[in-house]
Amino acid sequence: MRQRLLWKLLIGHIVPVFAIIALLVWRAIDRRAADYYSVLVERYRVMPAESHHLFLSAVHRDLLWGALTALALTLLLTYMLTHWVLRPLSRITAITRKVADGNYSERVKVVSRYEVGQLADAFNHMADNLEKIEHLRKNMVADISHELRTPLTNLRGYLEGLSDSVIPPSPETFRMLEQEVLRLVNLVEDLQQLARADAAKAFLDRQELSLHELLEQIMNLYRPNFQEKEIDVQWCLEPGTDRVVGDSDKLLQAIRNLADNAWKYTPRGGNVTISTLRIADEIKTVFANSGAVIAEQDIHYLFERFFRADRSRSRDAGGAGIGLAIVKELIEAHGGTVGAESDASGTRVWFTLPV
Repeated sequence: MRQRLLWKLLIGHIVPVFAIIALLVWRAIDRRAADYYSVLVERYRVMPAESHHLFLSAVHRDLLWGALTALALTLLLTYMLTHWVLRPLSRITAITRKVADGNYSERVKVVSRYEVGQLADAFNHMADNLEKIEHLRKNMVADISHELRTPLTNLRGYLEGLSDSVIPPSPETFRMLEQEVLRLVNLVEDLQQLARADAAKAFLDRQELSLHELLEQIMNLYRPNFQEKEIDVQWCLEPGTDRVVGDSDKLLQAIRNLADNAWKYTPRGGNVTISTLRIADEIKTVFANSGAVIAEQDIHYLFERFFRADRSRSRDAGGAGIGLAIVKELIEAHGGTVGAESDASGTRVWFTLPV
C-alpha cells in the first residue's frame, strides 16, 4: 500500500508539473529567439538561419538536461520526504490489523507533532479505549457468571438435599430458597433497568421539574434506612438550582440509585451531604458521604457495569454494580454528565443537568 501510494504521489504530482513547466519554457524560448533574430535581420540585414538553429538546439539541449536533473533531484527529495511521512501510516495499518484480530497492546510511535503525529496520537487513544472496553467486557462476563452461579449453586444444593431427604423441609429452608430466588429476580430486574436506561434518550418525557422536590422525595423514602444506621443527612441547596427540564421518572430513578449507594457505603454513624450548585449553564448535584477512600485507579470505572471498588464486599450488601451505570445512562440521556472523586474527607458522586 505504501509503495503504491508513494509512486502515485510522485508521478501524479511532480512529473506533470515539471512537464508543463518545461513545455512552457521551451515555447517561450522559441518565441523569444525568433523575435530576437527577426530584429537582427531588420536592423543589420543579416540572414542568421544557421546560427538561429544552432542557438535553439543548444538552448533546448541545456533546458532538457536541466529539467531532467531538477526532476531527478526533486523525485529523490520527495521520495525521502514522502517515505518519512508514510512510514507511520504503514505502521498504523499493520497495528490496525492486529487490533482487528483482538490484540490491543500495540501502539504507534509518535514521530511528529503535526498531522501524522496527531493521527498517531488519535490512533493510540482509540487503542487505549478499546483495550479498556475489552477489559471491562471480560470482567462483566465474569461478574455476571459469578452473580448467577452463586444463587444457582445454593439452590441446586438445597434442592438436592431436600430431594435426598438430607435437609429437612423446614420453613427456614424454604425462606433460604426464597432469598436466593429473589437475588436472581433482583439481578434480572437490574439488567432490565439498565436496558431501559440505554434506550432512555429516545423515550424521555421532558417537562419542567423541581430538582429539590425530587431529592427530598427520595431522601424521605430512604429516611428509615439512614436512621437505622444512625447516618446524619445534611443539605446544602443553593438558591437558583431548583428548576430543571427532564423526565421525572428517569431522574427519580437516578437519584434513588445515588441515595441507595450512599446509604449502603456510608458506615454506621457516618454522614451524608446532599448539595446543589450552579455552574455556568448547568446545575450540579453532589452526594457526598464519609467512608473508605476509593482508589484513584478505580474512580474512572465506578460508572461501568458490574464494577465494584471493593470486590470482597458481600453481594447482599454491595449489590451487583449496576446502580451507577444506570445513573450514567439516565443522566447522559438528559444531556448531562456524571463523575466521582474520593479522598480522606469522603467520596463525592455527582451529576449535572443542563438548564
